[in-house]
Amino acid sequence: MARGTQLSVMMENRPGQLAKLGATLARAKVNIEAISVIDSSEVGVVRLVTSANAKARAALKKAGMTVVQQPVLVAKLANEPGALGAAARKLAAAKVNIEFVYGSAAGAGKLSTIVIGVSDIARAAKVKL
Repeated sequence: MARGTQLSVMMENRPGQLAKLGATLARAKVNIEAISVIDSSEVGVVRLVTSANAKARAALKKAGMTVVQQPVLVAKLANEPGALGAAARKLAAAKVNIEFVYGSAAGAGKLSTIVIGVSDIARAAKVKL
């Protein structure tokens, strides 16, 4: 399974913040490959994997956003019933705990991008999906 880097962006939970993030990445010509937004009453955390993380991180920081990097697994899974379950069983068999998952679904017959946060990235990267 491929290792990747996730960017986490902390933002105020108010109108226009996700639009600002999207516009910043568009100006930098960076595509979002997978995204998740987790909110609380005051702050939101946007987790994303992009086509060019270093470029994205620089653009977001220049726009005044707080950005943190974290290693993750990035898997391409078939967009069909059972694909995520099969991947999760393989990680469990390798004694790897899944801490979070998010992704970007593709159309039928295509591969979806799934981002997986795990307890042991070195062990998880050896698992064949």
